[in-house]
Amino acid sequence: MHPDTSKYNESQAPEHGRVCDLLAGEIDRGLPGAENKVWHGHPVWFLDGNPIAGYSKQKAGIRLMFWSGADFGEDALNIVGQKFKDASIIFSDVSEVRKADLRRWLQKAQDIQWDYKNIVKRKGRLERLKPPP
Repeated sequence: MHPDTSKYNESQAPEHGRVCDLLAGEIDRGLPGAENKVWHGHPVWFLDGNPIAGYSKQKAGIRLMFWSGADFGEDALNIVGQKFKDASIIFSDVSEVRKADLRRWLQKAQDIQWDYKNIVKRKGRLERLKPPP
């Protein structure tokens, strides 16, 4: 885990800090080789420069987001808009995190990727990086 991610986690209220620590550990294990850094103010993991997963503090709790999660086919993940392919879930306490679900989502995050890295170059248009599984 990047030192800035540790600082981010430590800056949270204790119950949210525990959620952040759990998520960071699981994401590190589930996305081997991913680069982790604080990006736009919160921890994000990247594969080949493409954002894959991250979390941030929201009013309701810690929001875990998958940049390509809308295509995971997972009912527990909330899809907010239509333009992008992100989906997320909010946790208030570590007891709400189902590790089996999280590990499955992390596997899907590797298998299902949209190219956010080049979205500006493509003028807001997303392209699929990998064919559907």
